[in-house]
Amino acid sequence: MVQKTRAEKMQKLPVQQNLTALAYESIKRHILEGKVTAEVRLTEESLSQQLGISKSPIREALNGLQNEGLIRIEPRRGAYLRVFSLQEVKDLYDLREVLEVYAVSTARITPQLLDKLEASIEQTGQFLQSDDRIGHIEEDARFHGLIAKAAGNEELCRVLGTIQNQIWLLRCQTYDLSSSSAPEAHRAILKALRNEDSKQAKSAMREHISLVRKRLLTHLAVDELQK
Repeated sequence: MVQKTRAEKMQKLPVQQNLTALAYESIKRHILEGKVTAEVRLTEESLSQQLGISKSPIREALNGLQNEGLIRIEPRRGAYLRVFSLQEVKDLYDLREVLEVYAVSTARITPQLLDKLEASIEQTGQFLQSDDRIGHIEEDARFHGLIAKAAGNEELCRVLGTIQNQIWLLRCQTYDLSSSSAPEAHRAILKALRNEDSKQAKSAMREHISLVRKRLLTHLAVDELQK
């Protein structure tokens, strides 16, 4: 009997699987671009009509977005944008600080990484000048993502990516608080990495995130008092 040397062909994925991924990305993008407010009810029926697909992939997409912490699903009512409490915001930034400081201290520094970080800082400045909010936030996240990826820890990248998405909901609402400080903060981190100064790199990263957290929490606290 001749033993097979080739792997058996995998079965084709159902079309629904592709539709679920497409629906997930489309709804997520709509949310992250700030086109959904906390009062808007996202229903399977309305999203199905807007995207021109059945409710089943919409349901799966919404479950994925809830698992990612971007929305909350209320039985028989629909889905709503997640609203963060002051404590939740603090917790998110505390966790982000720990992970980002770890990432910058373990990242493998190469000329290619330094060039990419330099280009990212330049791009961030351009987005700031043109008041391209989405572009600025995306590039800011990319800068931090490059450092996390250089740490060589896929789980770290995954967790930080989820945190960045949740924080995005807040940053779209408070863009003017800290956007102008990003290029300078990123340049301080880059300078420390160029000098192979791990202690200063960690300090610069910690200071960067701490400043954003402080401004955001102060703003949210004032906003809460005014309600």
